[in-house]
Amino acid sequence: MCRNIRTLANFEPPATTDEIEAAALQYVRKVAGTTHPSRANEEAFARAVAAITAQTHLLLDELVTTAPPKDREVEAAKARARNEARFGSR
Repeated sequence: MCRNIRTLANFEPPATTDEIEAAALQYVRKVAGTTHPSRANEEAFARAVAAITAQTHLLLDELVTTAPPKDREVEAAKARARNEARFGSR
């Protein structure tokens, strides 16, 4: 379930709000053990996603690194190559 959580720090361009929310949603789904909360838990689920999204924004804004920013396209190409080597072409 958490395979969609990707590294968000030190990329150029920086992570978008949508990417951060998607990671927060995946995290809450994993912790809750469900992809869709019941009606009774929808509000708590939504609050948790919002809180984690906000904290992730703060974390990414405060992280300091001396490494040059990674290029999203280069990293995606590396991931595709690893995937093809692992699973072969489909």
